Amino acid sequence: MLRLSATHKRWGFGLYFLYLRNIKGFGWNHKRIYRIYRELELNLRIKPRKRIKRDKPEALSVPEAMNQVWSVDFMSDILNDGRSIRTFNVIDDFNREGLGVDVDLSLPSSRVIRSLEQIIEWRGKPLAIRCDNGPEYISQTLKDWTIKQQITLFYIQPGKPTQNAYIERFNRAARHEWLVLHLFESIEQAQLLAAKWLWSYNTPRALLSGRNERPHTAIGGIPPRQLLKAA
Repeated sequence: MLRLSATHKRWGFGLYFLYLRNIKGFGWNHKRIYRIYRELELNLRIKPRKRIKRDKPEALSVPEAMNQVWSVDFMSDILNDGRSIRTFNVIDDFNREGLGVDVDLSLPSSRVIRSLEQIIEWRGKPLAIRCDNGPEYISQTLKDWTIKQQITLFYIQPGKPTQNAYIERFNRAARHEWLVLHLFESIEQAQLLAAKWLWSYNTPRALLSGRNERPHTAIGGIPPRQLLKAA
């Protein structure tokens, strides 16, 4: 067994036993061979796999004021006639307020810029925008526009949607409370219903003429506009 261990370093007890019984012809049973195997400390030591140390991702920071960081993302759906539509969603990370939901058949980078400019007209300019690595966001057109506007682009890692968790949570609410509840006949109808839902998502009851506002659990169970007013 010592000679076997020297010549066959990767063999274990099973191969030792079969070799001694079937090739060498010894009549020892497996219990005796295993006892000697253990006494000689020939147990095949399996080298444990080296664990890769992964840094724990930092939780998304909450901005201290409005327009510090916006998050953007796309969603997809279909019209009643089968045509695909896309929505471009924008929120302010500070109070999770939905700043815009733009709906169309196609939303290239030029359309993304137009949507952002429309929001900037009434909201003001953000210091940074967080997005994924979609072709619209990595296009040179958008990069040139953000440089001109002095806006920083924060790209999340590919395949890590949790790094853009605020907009992902907004997307889930939009899909469950707006998209899946309607069959859209046209882009115009989808855009109108999106605007109505976004208003109720953001606005306190006092501004909704008696309609029920939507509390947001991540900001203390109040609507985003109420948090903004308090701040």
